[in-house]
Amino acid sequence: MKVAIFGQYYQNDTRPIIRDIFVFFNANNVEMVIEENFLKILYEQEIVKKEYKTFNSHKCLDSSFDILVSIGGDGTILRAATFVRDSGVPIIGINAGRLGFLAKVQKESIEQFLQIVLEKKYTISQRTLLSLACSPENEQINELNFAMNEVTVSRKDTTSMITIETYLNDEYLNSYWADGLIISTPTGSTGYSLSCGGPVLTPEVKGLVITPIAPHNLNARPLVITDDTIIKLKVSGRENQYLVSLDSRIATLDNNSILTIRKTPFQINMVEIPDETFLNTLRNKLLWGEDKRN
Repeated sequence: MKVAIFGQYYQNDTRPIIRDIFVFFNANNVEMVIEENFLKILYEQEIVKKEYKTFNSHKCLDSSFDILVSIGGDGTILRAATFVRDSGVPIIGINAGRLGFLAKVQKESIEQFLQIVLEKKYTISQRTLLSLACSPENEQINELNFAMNEVTVSRKDTTSMITIETYLNDEYLNSYWADGLIISTPTGSTGYSLSCGGPVLTPEVKGLVITPIAPHNLNARPLVITDDTIIKLKVSGRENQYLVSLDSRIATLDNNSILTIRKTPFQINMVEIPDETFLNTLRNKLLWGEDKRN
């Protein structure tokens, strides 16, 4: 078995997690290939000492890899997706963060779930991604022009709202007067969109969510659309520029740029393990059913 291992940062409380992962894989003769920058951190912190093969771009990951192990929180998985891209390599998240909607394996159960991975007794949840095209082109988003959670436009250098003209399949929908607008995948529906009043979509739903951020008109509500819809946005406001983000990656665009958002032709494969289903995660993370009156 051959696995890629990725992490973004190191904290003292992740030392036991990393140790358990390496001990388990080494004991089971699993070939590990470590992301280059993450391995440097592990060497600096003296968590690992032996030499490992490394990868440093999406071009290094191919069908020879059985899985990518992401160590961190949900943000780390979003970053891991930029390495996986269209390779089809499944991602499993070891939760060393806080909430963990995507990074489901808890530190108390690492060995149990890694055994499931080793025996390939897991299922795959295919996650929709969004691509972003800008006219005129913008160099900041040309290379990494896709998002797993959401594409968001928001105001920049001002307290004034922006106006976002929105078209669905070239038909005018609305001009949102708001702090911004979120276009979310089902995966991202439990993230920024949810905090702005958007609905939760299960991962298999073939839909997207359009959620305004603090709209001036209170009747501007979140909207669920089919995921084959082509969305076009045109932003204007008092300032000459605004922000667009693809998950955690941010770029500055000029007003009146045309943004085209659509589903990517590829998906990200997330590992689903027994007893850690999406519905179970909802109950645990959102504390559904925890009302003391029940």
